[in-house]
Parts: sequence; C-alpha cells; structure tokens
Amino acid sequence: MTAHLFSSVNGVNESPHLFQFDAFGQEEGAAMGKALEGVTDVVMGRKLWAEWSTYWPGNSGDGFGEFINPVRKHVISSTLRGDVGWNSIVIEDDPIEYVQALAASEGGGITVAGGIETVRSLFLGGVIDTLTLTMHPAATGEGRRLFDDTVPLTRLRLVDSQITPAGNAMLTYSLRS
Repeated sequence: MTAHLFSSVNGVNESPHLFQFDAFGQEEGAAMGKALEGVTDVVMGRKLWAEWSTYWPGNSGDGFGEFINPVRKHVISSTLRGDVGWNSIVIEDDPIEYVQALAASEGGGITVAGGIETVRSLFLGGVIDTLTLTMHPAATGEGRRLFDDTVPLTRLRLVDSQITPAGNAMLTYSLRS
C-alpha cells in the first residue's frame, strides 16, 4: 500500500497547488503515473473525497481523471453514510482494521490519496508500506504538516529517491522497525 503527498521544504503539505504550480514537470507526472499502475482501490478522507467528487467526474479527459473516476474509492468518514456514489464505499468501522482487511483481500494495488490526517493515521498505524513525499523547492510560512507536533518520534527508512529537473526531491520512505 502506498501514499504520496506534496511538500514544501519546510514540511507544509496543505494546499500544494500554492507552491508546486511552477515546479511540476513531465518527470513528476510520469513517476505518479507509474505509481498508480495496477491500483484498483484508493483510500481517502471525507474532505478530499468531497472536493474530488465534485471536480473529477466532470474532468474525465484528464489523465488523472481517467484513473480516479472508475477506480473504487474507500472513504474514511464519521459523517457520511450509505451509498454516496462515484464508485465509493464509506468506511464506517475502524479505518486501520478496514484497510488491513482490504489489503489482505484479493485485488490490485491500493493507494492512499489523502488528506493529511488520513495519511498520517494510516502511515503511523503501519498499514501504508511506502510514503512518497515530493519536496518542492519552495518554503511556505504556514499550513498543515504531515508530521506535526502531535507525532511522536518516528524513525523512517529511505527506500528510494529521485531528483527531478524541476528541482523536486521525490523521497520514498517506510517506517523503520
């Protein structure tokens, strides 16, 4: 199971469109496309699902739209219930147990799209195998961070790294045992 977030050099992950717009090139797109090969299920939080479910169905001609629209989506929410459409299933039980069961079932790859709290809880909960942070060469003064003050000391192991011509560092980590 994988996850991918964009980050500023000072660790801000919130609103990446504000700092990545001029530093996202073909290499970043190709790496993201490769990471999504074989993915049949996407886990996401309710806020991200609410944003994407109103935008992506009308933008199916985009490469990411062609991926995200038909894929099964599993939405972590304490407020959504029942059939929410857009090929989505609401996770009403413990998210870590649900995702562990999903990973153990027969199927394709699973990725966690976000948001920040969703990725944090599933990564620290040990269900995300690898986390890729694409660090953009920009600092932003404020915004939410994946590893904020609530996260205890957590040791990571660098699994892969790539520097792109746009100056981004694509760093892939796993939890260190």
